[in-house]
Amino acid sequence: QVQFVESGGGLVQAGGSLRLSCAVSGRTFSSSAVGWYRQAPGKQRELVATIFSGDTTVYADSVKGRITISRDNAKNTVYLQMNSLKPEDTAVYYCNSWPSRPTAWGQGTQVTVSS
Repeated sequence: QVQFVESGGGLVQAGGSLRLSCAVSGRTFSSSAVGWYRQAPGKQRELVATIFSGDTTVYADSVKGRITISRDNAKNTVYLQMNSLKPEDTAVYYCNSWPSRPTAWGQGTQVTVSS
């Protein structure tokens, strides 16, 4: 069964940067599409960025130009580099397959951006 473990969140001031990591286990990683999702208080979970097996990437309009998704197949890890963070980026960030697997959601990692 595939598992995703997120890490790297924290508290940062507006304009700052964070790098999130997602360790993936339980399936063939290099051929899988993986997404980073986030859920802010009182809002639905949304897809932020996706990376496909050929390293093609897709981003939500709200993060384009500020966030980069990448993968290290040797480490079975997907990263989310977040720059120029804004208070509206505050959320719990999760990784999962794309499309997401309902039973594979992990605990997520909290990102808080202060103004």
